[in-house]
Amino acid sequence: MKLWITGSKGMLGQDLCALAKQRFEVFESDKEIDITDDFTVSMFIAQNKPDTIINCAAYTAVDNAETEPEFNYELNTKGPKILGEWAAKTGIGVIHVSTDYVLNGTAPNPLREDAPIDPINAYGKAKAEGEALLASVNPNHWIVRTAWLYGFHGKNFVKAMLNLMRTREQISVVSDQLGNPTWTRDLAEALLKIAEKPKMPGVYNCTGEGITSWHEFAKEIQKQALEKKLLEREIPILPISSSEWKSAAKRPIWSALDKTKIKENFNVNVPAWQDSLSKYMELEK
Repeated sequence: MKLWITGSKGMLGQDLCALAKQRFEVFESDKEIDITDDFTVSMFIAQNKPDTIINCAAYTAVDNAETEPEFNYELNTKGPKILGEWAAKTGIGVIHVSTDYVLNGTAPNPLREDAPIDPINAYGKAKAEGEALLASVNPNHWIVRTAWLYGFHGKNFVKAMLNLMRTREQISVVSDQLGNPTWTRDLAEALLKIAEKPKMPGVYNCTGEGITSWHEFAKEIQKQALEKKLLEREIPILPISSSEWKSAAKRPIWSALDKTKIKENFNVNVPAWQDSLSKYMELEK
């Protein structure tokens, strides 16, 4: 089986490509292949004849999306539509990585795939429209919503916290936003399970198991980093509210997602987020 993985140089894309090459023939692309251009996409598919596309390409600068609407729209809305259209013409499916930000983040229980679409920032609106357009042009679609990603490549919360813990005397972290920390390697494994047996198209959630706040996440990062000798000292981690943390884009207060559907349909193992963090830390040593 041949996979085309877009966004191959991103945080998720790099982990996904490394794992995929152990099981599939993989075509990688990043900025050199413009997924928002019809001709480029059609030629790539015609020349390489992939069996499935996994779209990891995205504009993920959530705050910048408020002031850079064109870039946000091109990658997050137009790109999935064009991939879906040309994939449909050759009878192949698209596995598309999306986000909890398409939801309004106010539910008291883990959000299911049928939760109302109600994004609260520009990034979420573009991703929501991208989901809808992909679904409208290609029935063979698997939209996988995730949240709170971290990994070995690129900028992310875990790396930022470790850096701050090494260089600051204390830090402040938002305590009233709740969600599921997700290791890119766990998400990559789930995406490949769908690629191996692409059945039951639709929307799926995939994040780490267990609900926490950014503040508690930071505390667990410090705790494990101290145990694994990645940090030499402990510093105070102060809780603050979302209103105290100024950012251009509004964030959901509730990002916890229900994973029942992907577990049952694709036998995906969803580890506790603390366990995945521990494995990540071991490999960072």
